[in-house]
This record gives sequence, C-alpha cells and structure tokens, in this order.
Amino acid sequence: MDTITFRTSIRSDLFDIIRLLGDDPIGQSREIVSDRIDDRYISAYEAIEKDPNQLLAVAVDAETVVGCMQLSFVPGLSRTGMWRGQIESVRISRSHRGSGLGKRFFEWAFDRFKERGCGLVQLTTDKERPDAIRFYETLGFKASHEGMKLSI
Repeated sequence: MDTITFRTSIRSDLFDIIRLLGDDPIGQSREIVSDRIDDRYISAYEAIEKDPNQLLAVAVDAETVVGCMQLSFVPGLSRTGMWRGQIESVRISRSHRGSGLGKRFFEWAFDRFKERGCGLVQLTTDKERPDAIRFYETLGFKASHEGMKLSI
C-alpha cells in the first residue's frame, strides 16, 4: 500500500477509469468498455475537467489506476448556505478491494472537501450494491434520506 497515491485524473487515465466503471454486473449493463473510447466519455471528461466544482480523482498503484471517484463541490442555500461534497462513480479494482485502499481514498476525498469549506458529504449508491453500502456505513455514512432518480 506504500506505492498508492491519490491525485486528480489526467486525460490518459480515462480508459482505466471507464474500465473500472464497467467492472461489475451493474457497470457492464451501462458502460461501454472498448479499445476506442466512446466520444460521450471524452465530452464528459472535458466538461468535468473545465468545471472548478468537479474533481475526477484516481488512486494509482505505481503507475496503474486502481480506483476512481468523482467529487462535486455543491453550493447550497439550506443549512445557512453550506457547501456540500458529493461523491459519485466510486470504484476500486478487484485486485485492491479489502486492502484498506477505499478507506484511505475516502479520507483523501474528505480532506479535499474540508479544504473547500464543505460541511457535509453525501453520496448515493445503488441498492443492488450491498457490499458498497456496508463499506459506506463503516465510514460513518447514514441512510438519513431517501434518494430518488428519474431517467429522462
């Protein structure tokens, strides 16, 4: 674990990030993992890269991307104008699950949110990911709200 670093992604990480996103039954049904990166991923990456309130992060072991997550810094009026940290698209490679990497990656993310003045961190996870839900609970996350989504 001494060779693990966390950083903002760079364009050359995109293929590895997509590979991580597609590496489970849910991801296989909604991601396109191929040698040629789909243009929609490139457009999304460029939008994230340009937005100062977005950070696409990677965990790197030596020179291999072994984890990813997207951090969003969300301003809000409620709670006296408190900023929130939103975490999405969390994945850890199969080879590194159970090693403590996920906890370290989240601690790194929490520090980024604190640096930006966020007072709350939130995330959503698919109900079909019970292992992820248990992991988030070990970090202190609570299912305090009912999340809802609508595909349009």
